[in-house]
Amino acid sequence: MFLNNKFVLFLLILLLIGLNVMVLMRVSFVFEPFVILLKTIVLPVVLAGVAYYLLNPLVDFLEKHRIRRIYSIFGLFIAIIGLITWAIVSVVPLIQAQILDIAEEFPSYIRQIGQELAGLWYSPIINDVKETLNIDIQRFAESFSNRTTEFIDNASGRVFSFVGTITEVVLAIVTLPFILFYLLKDGKRLPGYIVQFIPVKLRGQSLQVLGDINHQISSYIRGQIIVSFCIGVLLYIGYLIIGLDYSLTLAVIAAFTSVVPYVGPTIAITPALIIALVTSPIMLLKMVAVWTIVQLVEGKFISPQIMGKNLHIHPITIIFVILTAGNLFGIIGILLAVPGYAVLKVICTHAFAWIKQYSKLYDEKKTEPKK
Repeated sequence: MFLNNKFVLFLLILLLIGLNVMVLMRVSFVFEPFVILLKTIVLPVVLAGVAYYLLNPLVDFLEKHRIRRIYSIFGLFIAIIGLITWAIVSVVPLIQAQILDIAEEFPSYIRQIGQELAGLWYSPIINDVKETLNIDIQRFAESFSNRTTEFIDNASGRVFSFVGTITEVVLAIVTLPFILFYLLKDGKRLPGYIVQFIPVKLRGQSLQVLGDINHQISSYIRGQIIVSFCIGVLLYIGYLIIGLDYSLTLAVIAAFTSVVPYVGPTIAITPALIIALVTSPIMLLKMVAVWTIVQLVEGKFISPQIMGKNLHIHPITIIFVILTAGNLFGIIGILLAVPGYAVLKVICTHAFAWIKQYSKLYDEKKTEPKK
């Protein structure tokens, strides 16, 4: 009677899990080599996975038209090398010059904004509020400007950390083509290889779980990257029309940050707001109008057509997941938050369905009349 109580059994399972976690924490040094290995391979594997989901449909399409898979992969590699070469020669120098110019002028932008806010602060209407709240916005603006300048001046002290990060990125880029080649060549065999480590009775359901996970991740990655590219192109066109400075760099920043849903656009609009505000109030209004139009087009036309509703995740849930993953794992956590949550959702959904089915069979067997 005690063991047949489902709540008591659930508590016993939690107790066993807690004991296992406690024991593993006591001998965590045993797993240190595996942690180092995981940290080393996670970046190239993630990059290769993203590239795989982008390029695999093209390889499948060419294979259906009687072009051998190996030839299609080599052809795509040659095309990608050509695009990267063109970008390095034509686009990267322009973006680099604009970024250096922005970094050089950014402290003066902050000081100018602080002066304008301080002038506004001494207006007759604000004086009454200022006396009530006892807040000195000029001091705040000067403090913010000084801290920004200090951060830029002390950037040389972070050079070693920056060099270490660059080294990891370079190693990831070097190993990326090899991992990507084998993923494109033998990626379809990977689920069958994984289920070999699972009991025979669970292999069919495990293949279904892996298929659903693959569908969720592929839909999200392809859709999000296409949407981000469209946002970058639309913003670049809009910035060119209104004549905003550093239009290419601001559009590229918006495209990259838009990969993170809901949070990314908020980050992307900040430098554009600062530059437009320093330029003129009219430019600020124009920039806000362009950004609003682009967001409306993206929300009403682009995302519904490309992304659809494959993930079925509420926007509030996405925001909480991104914030939590960012606090736990940093930038990598922010980028992998939504697809990771989608994977966990698929696993938990199938696990719950399996437990429900097993409980139903157990109850039916228990209620069968004895012969």
